[in-house]
Amino acid sequence: MSLRKHLAGAVFAAALAGLGAPAAQAQTPGTQYFPLQSYRVGPYAAGGTGFFGGFIDYMNLINLRDGGVNGVKLSWSECETQYIVEQGVECYERMKNSNPPPSAWNPLSVGIAYAMIPGITADKVPLITIDHGRTDSTDGAVFPYVFPLLMNPYSETSAIVNFIGSKVGGDQNLGSKSIVVLYHGSPYGRETIPIYQLLAQKYGFKLQQIEVPDPGTEQEAQWLEIRRIHPDFVVLRGWGVMNPVALKTAQKTGFPANHIIGNVWSNSEEDAKPAGDAAKGYIALTTQATGTSYPVIQQIESTVYAAGKGDMADKSRIGSVYYNLGVVNGILNVEAVRIAQAKFGDQTLTGDQVRWGFEHLNLSPDRVKALGAAGLFHSIDVTCSDHEGHGLVTFQQWDGTQWHRISDWIAPDWALLRPIIEASANKYAAQNGITPRDCQSQVASN
Repeated sequence: MSLRKHLAGAVFAAALAGLGAPAAQAQTPGTQYFPLQSYRVGPYAAGGTGFFGGFIDYMNLINLRDGGVNGVKLSWSECETQYIVEQGVECYERMKNSNPPPSAWNPLSVGIAYAMIPGITADKVPLITIDHGRTDSTDGAVFPYVFPLLMNPYSETSAIVNFIGSKVGGDQNLGSKSIVVLYHGSPYGRETIPIYQLLAQKYGFKLQQIEVPDPGTEQEAQWLEIRRIHPDFVVLRGWGVMNPVALKTAQKTGFPANHIIGNVWSNSEEDAKPAGDAAKGYIALTTQATGTSYPVIQQIESTVYAAGKGDMADKSRIGSVYYNLGVVNGILNVEAVRIAQAKFGDQTLTGDQVRWGFEHLNLSPDRVKALGAAGLFHSIDVTCSDHEGHGLVTFQQWDGTQWHRISDWIAPDWALLRPIIEASANKYAAQNGITPRDCQSQVASN
């Protein structure tokens, strides 16, 4: 064992000793099992605890309120990754031969997801990369087992540029503007470098992309460079502690918060609150709303927490950005199982059968409302060729204490993006000896 892994294990053990291990519904034969590669300690713990807490709370709601999905209970167990790729892969190897077998993987990590793609494809178990992941996995013809649900990094980038265009009087005015992208020094952070370059060429805006080394606690040099460039907007493609540090350092250098546009992993309360006054006016993209006014969130509080089964130690985080994303992720996973059951029967399904459910995940506005989530997230329609589901996003602004939505749902430029996605996916297929599926025949056969 490397020193790094030994120390990481020691830190995790100490954390559990001090805080108590999170409660888990252990895998049980006859249940629909979800292995969770979670991260509850380390610099990205805020995201992990909120997201996996919401996901677990929703699965508990389904078990307690409904008795499972058509009588099939949900089960899960957790393996701590600390958002470290090697540990995420170790968790995958440890959990993949479970009984019952995994239904789907939800690592919430670009690096871990990239590393898992060959394995999960061979295993025939779906990999869910909600709001993140490999952009070309949107093309299900080449990536049948990978689902970047709600939004991929390129559609996010397109929507951000479209939003900035709306702020300056239209896309035709972008050519006179200057944009800096401040990105996290990781596979996730670097994912969008090419698409920002392409959009700069299309619209004519000046572009600088500046990396912040992981974890992002030191940014003085980067913001001094930003002050020298004097851009019109800064796009913050951050993660974890990098985000409040960016907002605080921006204030020190005199850059206005309302000209900083955060991406989907820079949009939480944990990003804004630690920055204090420096965050007031900050704008960020999101795929789901915040708050507890939605029936599904209220049912979790009245059913799961009333029964002492809630996962969140800090109940004030219920309704937060990360928590609500976890709930939405739970809805998408459970509905994929429900849709698959309609084809394969009300029983414990294989990962490949659940994959079919994800590929037919069509949640209309009426269905979203019936699930108690109207307004919480946009409807979604996943197909063989589109494993994302349209990529609609909205924008919110921090008022000093909470987020407020400030835009309608914004669509990416699919006419620009789809050929790029298909070209990249086909290149991957050629490099890896993959014959793309014929999605037209898939539609006909279904």
